[in-house]
Amino acid sequence: MSRSQPASVIWLGRRVKERDNERTGTLWWYNFLVRSMERAGPAFIKLGQWAASRTDIFPQEMCNRMSSLHSNAPAHSLAETKRTIVTAFNGRKFEEIFDEFQEKPLGVGAIAQVYKAKLKPDIAIQGDDDMDPDPPNLRRQMRRNVDVLVKSTPSRVPSSYVAIKVLHPKVERVVRRDLKIMAFFAAVINAIPTMEWLSLPDEVAQFGEMMRLQLDLRIESANLTMFRKKFKDRTTAWFPYPYTSYTTRQVLIEEFAQGIPLAAFLEDGGGVFQQEIADEGLDAFLHMLLIDNFIHADLHPGNIMVRFYKPEQISLSLGRHKESPTPTLNSTDVTEEVLQQLRPHRHNPSAWLTELQKIDAEGYRPQLIFIDTGLVTTLNQTNRTNFLDLFKAIAEFDGYRAGHLMVERCRQPEAVIDKEVFALKMQHLVLGVKSSTFALGNIKIGDVLNQVLSMVRAHHVRMEGDFVNVVISILLLEGIGRSLDPDLDLFKSALPILRQLGAQGGGKSLISDLRKGETGLLKVWVGLEARKFLQASAEQVESCVKYDQLSPNV
Repeated sequence: MSRSQPASVIWLGRRVKERDNERTGTLWWYNFLVRSMERAGPAFIKLGQWAASRTDIFPQEMCNRMSSLHSNAPAHSLAETKRTIVTAFNGRKFEEIFDEFQEKPLGVGAIAQVYKAKLKPDIAIQGDDDMDPDPPNLRRQMRRNVDVLVKSTPSRVPSSYVAIKVLHPKVERVVRRDLKIMAFFAAVINAIPTMEWLSLPDEVAQFGEMMRLQLDLRIESANLTMFRKKFKDRTTAWFPYPYTSYTTRQVLIEEFAQGIPLAAFLEDGGGVFQQEIADEGLDAFLHMLLIDNFIHADLHPGNIMVRFYKPEQISLSLGRHKESPTPTLNSTDVTEEVLQQLRPHRHNPSAWLTELQKIDAEGYRPQLIFIDTGLVTTLNQTNRTNFLDLFKAIAEFDGYRAGHLMVERCRQPEAVIDKEVFALKMQHLVLGVKSSTFALGNIKIGDVLNQVLSMVRAHHVRMEGDFVNVVISILLLEGIGRSLDPDLDLFKSALPILRQLGAQGGGKSLISDLRKGETGLLKVWVGLEARKFLQASAEQVESCVKYDQLSPNV
């Protein structure tokens, strides 16, 4: 079979309705493409995984197939791993670094592999010292007690176990070679008439920058540190402690995330914890998006763990005495005890749910742990404005205006097909949302954004990659959340965070934005407050009618 023949089969075969109406020949081509990428090397595997997130460019079914890409790269030798780790610890003997070291990798990826080990006591952290640098005082103690009462604050026990990520030898050279090959073919395809709207050379350049970030593990360590600082006063999520002193370009050492992958709760059910887990995940993401503008860009169930904890006890100290010492490495981690109760019941939903009820009755609470923070998204002012305008349009039901704004602010406005039709489609989509706005569980922002991406692709509206990354993250998070809690409402979850943002510094941040002419967040906030008020009013009227309170019988 010649090279041109595989591509020609996309025109053959019947259409399959449940597979996005693609032809059987096209589906065969997608499978062929995935198999070829798996054989081609680490950069091409990462390219496929990246392409899976770009439903604004590629067909939905192709993205679905690309999302199953996995690395078949062989694990590099243990001797190579030991040599790299010893170098990171400034020549300290391997036997003097670890009490335990599991020689079989936990996982082997396209560019690195991960091990689990236990550090020597003189190296392991004795507490979250990076999170609590301030001396104890009355104000901090009172705030902690309020947190314990209101938020069910976790009692942290640091782990001496660590996850060690080690880059494959010579992977940087292989990736540089593959990126040159991609750049050449992107330039060739871009020269074909009608294909320039894809801006493939720009996309390959952006992908290359993403790959270079993942090839320096110090960046992932720095991201962990940043996330930990931003979430130190929040209880919705946790991030592992990075050992920055021993992290190099080739080695990342971080606290081992002791928990159960979120995927287990999606498969077997969240039981009594399902709403709490869904709400905490969405709350953490909305804080990243709306307040921090520092967003985990690789959110999927495999990168989210669930741990369990016993809430902290209220401290009666009023600041005159020393606070209770931070739990040390010799303390018992209740998470492991809970995990031992749950593990035997995996893939047995009824027994799993029963065990979750017992755990709840014993007073344990769930907390999410986010891992694999090598990629983050920070929206610049333009992309942040674009996103907020889209968010605001759905809240205010002005789809026509949003459609025109998206066209005006895209990369290549001149390449857009049927601009007016695109704006009218946006208006039709948002009016469809409006018709179901008073039913809490009816609006699925994920479905709405999915349709927006389909229209963007059909009309050649080229959005910025960071903007699309945020949209994809929302699609993933809401999909995960609704699997656990069908009544999940993104808008409802966003309101408390927007109120918190408005209250920060006495509202100074919003006042500063108004002076600059940046009213996006304020409009979103006002729109959502109005929506909640109208929704509450409608529910009150319905209740009055139901119970005959509008015209009671005398």
